Amino acid sequence: MVKVITYGTYDMLHYGHIRLLERARELGDYLIVGVTADDFDRARGKINVEQPLAERMEAVRATGLADEIIVEEYEGQKIDDIRRYNIDIFTVGSDWQGHFDYLNEYCRVVYLDRTAGISSSEIRSKRQALKMAFVGSGPVLDKYIVESSFVNGMKEAGRLVISRVTDASSQDYEHILAQSDAVFLATHPDGHYQEIFSALHRGVHVLCESPIAKTEDEARWLQKIAQERGLVLMDAIKTAHAMAYTRLLLLAKAGTVGRIVSVDATCTGMSGFRSHCTDGDAVQGAMDYWAPTAVLPIVQLLGDSFASESYVSFTDAAQKGVDMFVRGSFEYPNAVASFKVGRTVKSEGELIISGTEGYIYVPAPWWKTDYFEVRRENADNNRRYFFQLDGEGIRNQLAAFSRAVERGARMPGVTLDESIAIARIFEHFCCARFTKTIN
Repeated sequence: MVKVITYGTYDMLHYGHIRLLERARELGDYLIVGVTADDFDRARGKINVEQPLAERMEAVRATGLADEIIVEEYEGQKIDDIRRYNIDIFTVGSDWQGHFDYLNEYCRVVYLDRTAGISSSEIRSKRQALKMAFVGSGPVLDKYIVESSFVNGMKEAGRLVISRVTDASSQDYEHILAQSDAVFLATHPDGHYQEIFSALHRGVHVLCESPIAKTEDEARWLQKIAQERGLVLMDAIKTAHAMAYTRLLLLAKAGTVGRIVSVDATCTGMSGFRSHCTDGDAVQGAMDYWAPTAVLPIVQLLGDSFASESYVSFTDAAQKGVDMFVRGSFEYPNAVASFKVGRTVKSEGELIISGTEGYIYVPAPWWKTDYFEVRRENADNNRRYFFQLDGEGIRNQLAAFSRAVERGARMPGVTLDESIAIARIFEHFCCARFTKTIN
């Protein structure tokens, strides 16, 4: 019996896929089809895959062409599979011509001509066609524009540099909204509520740097408007879409380090008080700049039902009392958490998740890491995890936003409840009942 194996993502299974599987089957008596795992696709830079693994496997199974379906999960697995299943022929599309010649050492390699004029990428690109405007200022805006070019079907509708918080009501802002399906906002948080309200009123989907508002009521109201109008409103926190971060969340929630008793996150930088607003009418302090990222693992792992909270804010008199460093503390019924954020103040930017059976350590800068460790009492049982980080998580975030717009449903990243929790934290930080200020 001649055994044949082939691999693919098989996203949005189409005639080209089916024809390739038919020809692969003709090469032998038994066909094994490897379908790439979601994490493995992202690690290879395939961020536009729309269907989860289970759906893609079921689509392949429904063709009736595969005798066996397996999951491809890691680099180098092809050699392991060829040996494990005693494969005679490895086959793949001709667009990979020469790439897998090294497998000739283990079996015969056959490159099959692909069906011209059809691919999953082309189908996705034609179907989405999302016209995205980019509004704000600073390096982050440029990063998002660059990363958007990697997302199938996302087309830049224009860009607008906002230099003052009040510019959201300008004719220029209204004009760019009128020609867009969606808008990304990298503006000062004080203006987010009005900017988002204007966009939603015009029927425009919104991806906004967190927080979407600085009070819980405002955040809830914006989310209510978005839901009623069938629009997507998402917090832009790039870390939430980085592979290493999403994987450590899964491990922590699965009990890898036992019951979580503490989450401690630090985000600081020495960039000074540069703001999204270029003419100095508003300055971003440490909370505005860093807090959404710093509190993200806290609310995602422990929730937002903390029994008590407190903040200590160190202000800079030269910047009209803007917070230069903030320490926040939360007490839960069975856990505690803390965060430190600073501008013009430097500390080790690490994330530590402490549990009853070990802890997860993410080195600085944890918010854009591609690596973390699970550490035990016995160091021999420690484990390191490495993941690809493309575009600091921005690329994956834009792809998730695009899929959310297409499907009309919020995608993984920052949930609605987490978004509102972040807004509530900002509201309480501005309240003397919770915050002690040191000049």
